[in-house]
Amino acid sequence: MNIIITGASSGVGFEAALELILSGKHKVIALSRSQDKLERLLEIAHGLNPTAEIFALAFDIVHDDYEGLQQFIGTNFDNQVDVLINNAGVLINKPFTKLLEMDFIEMLQSNFIGHVRIIQALIHLMPEGSHILNIGSMGGFQGSAKFAGLSAYSASKAALHNLTECLAAELAEHEIKVNCLALGSAQTEMLEKAFPGYVSPVMAFEMGKYIADFAVTGHRFFNGKVLPVAVSTP
Repeated sequence: MNIIITGASSGVGFEAALELILSGKHKVIALSRSQDKLERLLEIAHGLNPTAEIFALAFDIVHDDYEGLQQFIGTNFDNQVDVLINNAGVLINKPFTKLLEMDFIEMLQSNFIGHVRIIQALIHLMPEGSHILNIGSMGGFQGSAKFAGLSAYSASKAALHNLTECLAAELAEHEIKVNCLALGSAQTEMLEKAFPGYVSPVMAFEMGKYIADFAVTGHRFFNGKVLPVAVSTP
């Protein structure tokens, strides 16, 4: 499969990208805003699998021009994307009364609009049977526990969850599946920012493996689903 993953320079995205190249069955394009961290990803990936077909591109899904990305995909993937993992995102932890309008705009741009942009830019490259996997959060999952300081982040993830359901219906005629994993805690830098001092029972590499496996096989069983993936609530 030809797989693109955003937010691949750290956390669960980094670990998912490494998991995807282990079998040698997939080609991976890893996207992130940090070129230095992507170089580290490539180094580790080729250490694990010297023949891994993994390509890295420093790219901002919110602000960059997609023409360059499309050319990169044409060169390395022959203009076909079988799986798109929308993992990129940022988090602001701030009391609601201290949040600025720009904080909400930043959350929506990074955690929602950026994913809209990349889906719209690449959808014409995705054949029947392909899979769009959005990475959401339990913070945006209806009925889940909510926490002070995370209202802007959680609201942006809720928008991504709803987009998943809408796109699954709209793309059904093209036989493109769309799902979302609403992640609970995993031991990452983002978790530390959200819950300082909290230690998750789930390691980043464990969650990364789950994401990688679901991206490749989950659309055989699910479509239009927002699935909670959590064993604990901080």
